[in-house]
Amino acid sequence: MQSSIAEKLAQERRARLAAERLLDQKKTELFAANQKLAMHARMLTEQIVEQRQGLVRAMHETESLKGENTRVKTDLERANSMAMIAQRRLWDAVETITQAFAVYDGDLRLVAANRAYLTFFEGHVAIGPGTSYDDVLRLVAERGLFNLAGRDPQDWYFEMSARIRSRDISPVDMQSHDGRWYRLNNRWGMQGDLVTYAQDITDSIAREDELREARDKAEAANRAKSAFLANMSHEIRTPMNGVVGMADLLAETDLTEEQRLFADTIRSSGEALLTIINDVLDYSKIEAERMKLYPEPFDLERCLHEIMVLLQPSAKDRDVKLLVDYDLFLPTRFEADPGRMRQIMTNLLGNAVKFTQRGHVLARVVGFEREESQYELHITIEDTGIGIAPELLEHVFGEFNQVEADSNRKFEGTGLGLAITSQLVALMGGEVWVDSALGEGSCFGFKLTLPRSEPATPIDTPTPPITLSAALVVDDLLVNRVILERQLQTYGLEVTLCRSGEEALHVIEQGATFDVVLSDHHMPDLDGVAFVQKLKEAGVSVPILLLSSDPDAVLTAQSDDLAGYLQKPVLRSELFRALQDLSHPPPARVPAAPPAGPRALAELRQMRVLAAEDNRTNQLVFRKMVKDFDIDLRFANNGREAVKMWQDFAPDLIFMDISMPEMDGREAAREIRAREVPGTHVPICALTAHAMDGDSESILAAGIDYYLTKPLKKIAIAERISSECPDVARPAIPG
Repeated sequence: MQSSIAEKLAQERRARLAAERLLDQKKTELFAANQKLAMHARMLTEQIVEQRQGLVRAMHETESLKGENTRVKTDLERANSMAMIAQRRLWDAVETITQAFAVYDGDLRLVAANRAYLTFFEGHVAIGPGTSYDDVLRLVAERGLFNLAGRDPQDWYFEMSARIRSRDISPVDMQSHDGRWYRLNNRWGMQGDLVTYAQDITDSIAREDELREARDKAEAANRAKSAFLANMSHEIRTPMNGVVGMADLLAETDLTEEQRLFADTIRSSGEALLTIINDVLDYSKIEAERMKLYPEPFDLERCLHEIMVLLQPSAKDRDVKLLVDYDLFLPTRFEADPGRMRQIMTNLLGNAVKFTQRGHVLARVVGFEREESQYELHITIEDTGIGIAPELLEHVFGEFNQVEADSNRKFEGTGLGLAITSQLVALMGGEVWVDSALGEGSCFGFKLTLPRSEPATPIDTPTPPITLSAALVVDDLLVNRVILERQLQTYGLEVTLCRSGEEALHVIEQGATFDVVLSDHHMPDLDGVAFVQKLKEAGVSVPILLLSSDPDAVLTAQSDDLAGYLQKPVLRSELFRALQDLSHPPPARVPAAPPAGPRALAELRQMRVLAAEDNRTNQLVFRKMVKDFDIDLRFANNGREAVKMWQDFAPDLIFMDISMPEMDGREAAREIRAREVPGTHVPICALTAHAMDGDSESILAAGIDYYLTKPLKKIAIAERISSECPDVARPAIPG
């Protein structure tokens, strides 16, 4: 029993311990649960605080957004109002312009158009927003709102429909039913819209018509002026041909000195008048931009010397010496229009001689090779004349200008020479200039770039070579002595210069010896002929070349004491040949065969010449010019007679006037060429008083072989007759 109580106590104790342990465990779990609960409570508290703060912020932001939204709505309303105002102003502005304006959307439906655009369709059909561009085109085509210029309405519609399919649409001009002109402009916008703008160009069209009419009138006036000048040229040259021709014939007869003076005055006055006519014609052609150039090979140095020879009589009367200084290292042949080059240099040299009373006129040619076969040439004309005042230099190349005052016009002329020269040089791609000092002379110059045109074998090839070693040059002019010295030194000669015959005689007396002496003809105190005589008397047998600008005086003074004569200014090639001849005297010539006897000549017929000329005076002049020629001459009064006489007379040469009644010279020449039997060809030489641009081309195009410009020159007629004389005829020109 006690054991059971003990066991019960033990059990109770174990149960109590177990309960205590369980209680401890539960306490621990309760503590942990309390800690977790406290932590969750703390976290929940923090979340509540954060959410409360977030809610406060959200409430603040909501209030702020409400204010912002109000401001945005206010700004949006303001912007919308401004846009509407701007749009209204824009369309008000578009409405105020008189030009038609419209906008179509990407589907080509009308978005908006101004009143000017809609006016086109009033009374036909009402169009407005949504109307397609295609319907507008159909309406225009069907109702004839614009002049379709005779095209079918359907064709015009398809053409205009295809036009706007291009990215870049070209403008098109159209005339409305009321007669006004519009330029339709279409352009694609950035958003695919089509902008249409119809500009009223009626006034512009009217102005263009006025300008076109004015231009046509100006061109007609210019053509009339050209025709007037050509006709006046012919009408003036025709009687002048009689005046100058008769004066030439009169000068060949036996006249007293007074009568010869009268004849020479008539001839020189006629030639001066023709020079004025040529200046006016040339200036007119340049002004009308109808001047043409015809480049061909020509010898510049020879051309320059030929001009100098022509000016020698005028220079001699003024005691002026003419000199040429041509660069020895330059070629002489170039390609240019020889007639215009001669005209330029004649104008400049002629002016220099005209305005120089004493001293010299020097033509200097220098240059250098710019590229293969192209040379830049600088040609200057220096004189010792009256000079030009500084204030007049810039006007000297103007029209109708001369350097002297109007109150002291001692120098005659049109004043066009330098203006023509300046424009001709510019036409050739060059430039012209002048340097001058009043009372000290002038220097006119021009620059050109020309292609070289030398022959394959140089003319002056030293074959045989010059063997002379020493030369004496006697000339009173320093410039001339220097030019001759440079030329002779180029050929390997040692040169001694003397300014007078007395100085040269003194040099020879001192024992100097020379292989050749070159002496000027006209020198003060002791002239060239007297100097030659002094050398002969002193027993000096050196070859002497006399240099002179007066051929007639040389012929009268020609003697066996001279080795030769050279025309001044001396041409380089002629000087070279003269030195060659002195180095290698030519062998004795074989006597020429005797001419055919009278019987042989009698077996040949006369040369037959036909001259077609309607002017009786010109017929008389022509007959008198050829009266000494052995020809059978017949005249035709017009082109129709010339064709008939060509068939009946069978001439060897025809001189054909260009301007004749019934049938002119060109038509007659064409008729003759059309009727000629193949293998036969009669030479035709035109006689023309025309001088306008294009005349030479039309003359040669008619089948004419040559042409001579009136007034006719006896020497030119003689050369043409002599060159065309057939073998079956006697020589036409007396030997």
